[in-house]
Formats: sequence, C-alpha cells, structure tokens
Amino acid sequence: MILADAGPLIALIHKDDANHHRCVETLKSITEPLGTVWPAFTEAMYLLSFSWKAQEALWEMVDRGVVQLLALEERDVSRMRDLMKKYRDLPMDLADAALVALAEREKIRRIFTLDRRDFEVYRPAKLNRFIVLPQY
Repeated sequence: MILADAGPLIALIHKDDANHHRCVETLKSITEPLGTVWPAFTEAMYLLSFSWKAQEALWEMVDRGVVQLLALEERDVSRMRDLMKKYRDLPMDLADAALVALAEREKIRRIFTLDRRDFEVYRPAKLNRFIVLPQY
C-alpha cells in the first residue's frame, strides 16, 4: 500500500493544478493500492469545494477503489497528538499526523504527497524515513 496525502488527490482531479500532470504520471506508475485517512480526505474535499463536480470526482475515486479510506484506531489518537507536538515547528497538521500514525502502525513507508519538505523531515517510528512520491 502507498499512502496518499491531500495534495495529489486534488491535483489528480483539478486539471489546472500545477502538479496535475506529474501526479497523473505518478499514478500511472503505481501498482500498489492507494490509501488515505479521513483527515486528508476531508482536507482535499474542502480544497475542492470550489466545484461540486470536483468533489464528486473525489468520491468517485473512492467508489471505484482508486483510493481506499483507511480507518484510524483509538490508539492512533494519542500518537497523532504526540506527533503534532513533536513537529510543532513545521507545524504538522492533523492530516499529516494521521498519515504518519497510520504509516507507523501498518509499516507503510511510501507516501504520495506534494508536501515533500515535511514528509522528508518526519521520521515515522521504526521506519526511519518515508519514500516520497512523486520522485524528482
């Protein structure tokens, strides 16, 4: 599995996004399933609120199984809080904290994100560092 942050979800749908082409090409090269967490999905939905068609396209990605919505567990909550405190100088937002906590729990190192700066700083426990897609 590869985790997906909000940025690529938006860029895949919004053709005027500066990263649209790069994200489409990256998605074509991915053979593993994509998963995201509710906070990242919510962020993407909010940022696509300029168009109900764009929001519908994001729902379609879930319905078609392009992206799976992964559940957070009770034990992830305190870890997310700890992560946000640890990386407060960036700062780390809730979506990033949820993605890192899930990555730690499920031992997922690959992440599809446009937030390369932050995800190269985050050090998920027992995973060392993320492999960030798209690669440059």
